[in-house]
Amino acid sequence: MTNPLFTVRLATLEDVDAAVAMLVEVAGEGRWIATEAPVDVERRRHRIVEDIEREDAVILVAEAAGQVVGELGLHLARYGVAELGMAVAAGWRGRGVGSALLAEAVDQARKAGAHKVALQVWPHNAAAIALYERFGFEREGYLTRHYRRRSGELWDAIIMGLRLD
Repeated sequence: MTNPLFTVRLATLEDVDAAVAMLVEVAGEGRWIATEAPVDVERRRHRIVEDIEREDAVILVAEAAGQVVGELGLHLARYGVAELGMAVAAGWRGRGVGSALLAEAVDQARKAGAHKVALQVWPHNAAAIALYERFGFEREGYLTRHYRRRSGELWDAIIMGLRLD
């Protein structure tokens, strides 16, 4: 998918370092994704390389002027559900990057034969929740005091799903 400001495409091995750098920045904010600082860069790099090479995963990037400004991972379980995780760089939020990544991910999930896309989102991430709901995702559950953060806090998560069948 192409936008005048950015392009969404399948990630390649050449994108790995830039994707990791973007994820490190988002993790450093401590509010939007499960990964927290300090990020084990080599471990994250290895994981992205493995995901790019796997048949049951799709890694998308949003690229603007040679920079990775968004990344989305889609993992297809044997039982037909595609699990989604996404991060968008701070300066690119609210500019259509998340929408473009999500649209391509849903298309990729359908092509892979998934009957559903599932995700978890922090309850305080109102912009992400609104985006998912615009795409037809529904709230399917709520995890209370489920994720222990490095600070010791216990965070809740909303489980959301989009039926594709």
